Amino acid sequence: MHCLQMPTEDSVSTTLSRENIQDAVIRLAGNSQDGIQSIGGFLARLAGRSAQEVMTYMTIPATISGGPSIFQVRIGSGEVLSAGDEADFLVAFYQHSYKDHIGFLKEGGVLLYDSDHVEPDLDDHRFVNVGVPIAALTVEALGGSSREKGKNLFTLGLLSRIFNLDVEKLRRIFAERFGSKSEDVLRNASLAFDAGYSYPIDNVLHRYYHFEEELDASAKPQVTMDGNTALALGLIAGGVRHGSGYPITPWSTIMETLRSQFPKYGGLFVQAEDELAAVSMAIGFSYAGRLAVTGSSGPGISLKMEALGWATMAEIPLVVVNIQRGGPSTGLPTNVEQSDLMQAIYGSHGDTPRVVLAAMNVEDCFYIAIEAARIAREFSTPVFILSDMSLASRIEAFDEPDLKKIMIEPELDLSDRPSDFKPYPLDKVTRHAPPGSWIEGGVFPQVTGLEHDETGHPSANPEMHKRMMAKRRDKIKSLADAMMPSSVYGDKQGDTLIVGWGSTWGPMRETVIRERDRGRSMGHLHLRYLNPLPNDLAEVFDRYKYILVVEMNDEGLNGYGQLATLLRAKTCNKSIRSLTKTDGLTFKIREIMLGIQAMHDE
Repeated sequence: MHCLQMPTEDSVSTTLSRENIQDAVIRLAGNSQDGIQSIGGFLARLAGRSAQEVMTYMTIPATISGGPSIFQVRIGSGEVLSAGDEADFLVAFYQHSYKDHIGFLKEGGVLLYDSDHVEPDLDDHRFVNVGVPIAALTVEALGGSSREKGKNLFTLGLLSRIFNLDVEKLRRIFAERFGSKSEDVLRNASLAFDAGYSYPIDNVLHRYYHFEEELDASAKPQVTMDGNTALALGLIAGGVRHGSGYPITPWSTIMETLRSQFPKYGGLFVQAEDELAAVSMAIGFSYAGRLAVTGSSGPGISLKMEALGWATMAEIPLVVVNIQRGGPSTGLPTNVEQSDLMQAIYGSHGDTPRVVLAAMNVEDCFYIAIEAARIAREFSTPVFILSDMSLASRIEAFDEPDLKKIMIEPELDLSDRPSDFKPYPLDKVTRHAPPGSWIEGGVFPQVTGLEHDETGHPSANPEMHKRMMAKRRDKIKSLADAMMPSSVYGDKQGDTLIVGWGSTWGPMRETVIRERDRGRSMGHLHLRYLNPLPNDLAEVFDRYKYILVVEMNDEGLNGYGQLATLLRAKTCNKSIRSLTKTDGLTFKIREIMLGIQAMHDE
């Protein structure tokens, strides 16, 4: 079978009329077995390599047998802050895909459907209906034995034609993606893509789309990846070389990345037999002088809590990653939620002060991992990183980091310690002597979960316990003292301040932009440090009449989400209100706007 001739960009532009657009939201709806995540991933990576802004959103079934799935990608030549409230373009592979998602397509949008499997309501004139026999044409292009495999790439070819995408760059991405497989795989991928690209779409859709802004040729090179990949690479850049974990959705891809990458840097990642063993191994690595990482999702973090209490008492530097998902129990393992904040701060027994950070987008996943590693070393304490299912699977493009400036190469300090060495001095931050370092006189300190004196030897002295508790608490407070002043986007004082954390950043920022364009006085404060909280929050809050805390968890018995509860305790500000949700989906801009209006109408 011969490969179909690829039309050139010039032939496309002369066949179809051109419609300039600034951005486009494309929702692909089918089943998890159709490879629609691959379509979205190719589109996202192409956008990143074209210096365009991109953000994705996906849902996948939690059952092994699979089921309905979507992948949504928003591509733009301007700033893209969210995956979009509604779709400009809906691709429906099945009847259930059409029925479940047609309500998400905006009026005037394009419905591209597989006419072999979908019968739309053609009397509904709100949309532009474009039917293409995707399944049959894929089989025709690849041969009957394919059984429709490859229709995702056929569809990508259609979209590339419609949006006038850079085909040569896509081909290079194909080669990277399929290069390790047999030549037949790459050839079939190209055949399916070419068949879709060559389909006479101009017979039914009499235009193609072009991003209207000219891209800056001098823009910095971009990288495109998902949040879990960014976090894993950030740990490596931050000097973490050792760790241990146990598989659980959606943490597992970080574990797999670290397991393959750490040995390249002289390190090691161990897949343990369970969560208890994983955290204990990571603590062992850190005590040995090698800052280590462990991680999980909410259920696995629960199992680690006893050992994390030990790490707090022993003042062991450690990075702990929690990729949150819907709970409680097994809950919604493939959906998003922000319900583990209280767990991260207060989850262990006793008073166990530790640092909790939260990444706000994919780029921040990279940089917050570096920050967590720095804080763990500097303050000799466990540091939590909170991400979530949305960030874990979301693909974004961002400026390529300058690794020469930020890359940290860890050094093992086995220098001699004097005979009066004390790892737990009451007036300084703890600094352990890793096993193998010499201490004059041969009297080695102990590391224990029991309360201890300055040398590490167990002590039940009431005054010593009181002073050690204060030491562990005050070093976390000193971190808050060193923070930069809180930064508010938009109006620095006035009517409304919306406050959030984690992956709600994009929708919240876009909400503020829209509301200010409508004339409303509004600011946005997004918190990356959740424990300790910034010291200046009370002062910031006092500058606004209304304060709305937006988060993806339940309002609880008292009517406030988890962060809102902490902020009310921190500032005693009665103006704080909550906007929460627990549907397993990310916030839409219109949901936040409605929440703001409801607060004003009280």
